[in-house]
Amino acid sequence: MMKTKAKGASELPLNTILSGDCVEAMNALPENSVDLIFADPPYNLQLRGDLHRPDNSKVDAVDDHWDQFASFEAYDRFTRDWLKAARRVLKPNGAIWVIGSYHNIFRVGAALQNEGYWILNDVVWRKANPMPNFRGKRFTNAHETMIWASKSEKSKYTFNYEALKELNEGVQMRSDWVLPICNGHERLKDANGEKAHPTQKPQSLLHRVLIGSTNPGDVVLDPFFGTGTTGAVAKMLGRNFIGIEREEAYREVAEARIAKVRKFDNEALEVTRAKRAEPRVPFGQLVERGMLRPGEELWSSNGRHRAKVRADGTLAQDDIRGSIHQVGAKLEGAPSCNGWTYWCFKRDGKQIPIDVMRQQIRQEMR
Repeated sequence: MMKTKAKGASELPLNTILSGDCVEAMNALPENSVDLIFADPPYNLQLRGDLHRPDNSKVDAVDDHWDQFASFEAYDRFTRDWLKAARRVLKPNGAIWVIGSYHNIFRVGAALQNEGYWILNDVVWRKANPMPNFRGKRFTNAHETMIWASKSEKSKYTFNYEALKELNEGVQMRSDWVLPICNGHERLKDANGEKAHPTQKPQSLLHRVLIGSTNPGDVVLDPFFGTGTTGAVAKMLGRNFIGIEREEAYREVAEARIAKVRKFDNEALEVTRAKRAEPRVPFGQLVERGMLRPGEELWSSNGRHRAKVRADGTLAQDDIRGSIHQVGAKLEGAPSCNGWTYWCFKRDGKQIPIDVMRQQIRQEMR
């Protein structure tokens, strides 16, 4: 794939799949150059022998050489090495997602903290269609755990709270995500009709991760790229990706897959912005611009109170003076009040929140 140059950064192999060891590849990248890392490292499943279904057919389990480590100490050393290399390439306000199972995620979590990352959340991916437990000796393993961490405690990481809320039908996104595993047409197959990769992650999972913690144009690094789910979703969503994968067979599948992906148009890439990310508009601007006039009355949204607009952008009601927030709180006997949604003006007999005027100004500022 073609290498491109990141805006305002040293040359980066954007939208490229790099071959080789992930630690060496990350150490060759510029320091502080990546916005987000999504890592799906080997789980170190420690399988002992073949696994069979009740009908004696063999389960296509994860028994590949890349998931085999001589000991827990060897796996911990491997984890420390790649996490250290990953943290070096993250921007100061960057973040990382690491996914794993009960076999490895607790060891990875401790290593994250030891390397200086700041854990923000653990998210449980509840599989809507998990593989059954064929031996009947344990609970059906119906979830995996993702750890979301910023580069440091002081990082101003990206979190598109409002966009995730809209994605969840207006309800605050929780830390348990019910999504199906890869199956059907989404499951990639090799030339023999077998699974191209045993742990291919669903696009829905990466869609939620990237919508929630990146913005269009960001650089997303996946050091265990596999068959390229991260790259495919990043391309669709207008993000840049860098993949690292040492297995040639996986790289070939990923390149063919991503070549077929089309980026959404720019308008479709826009997501709902958090209110705190919007430009600040003082109430006084509404008065300065004549949108509200001194002496005009505002009404509380519940209809119980009214106050007059003053020339300096404050409100007055009898002996109460102050900002739109202070006066609203005082009248309601509340510790705080969002004056933008509390106060309304009247036009043609209708009460309209003053926040409508603030949004009009914000539109002009974009």
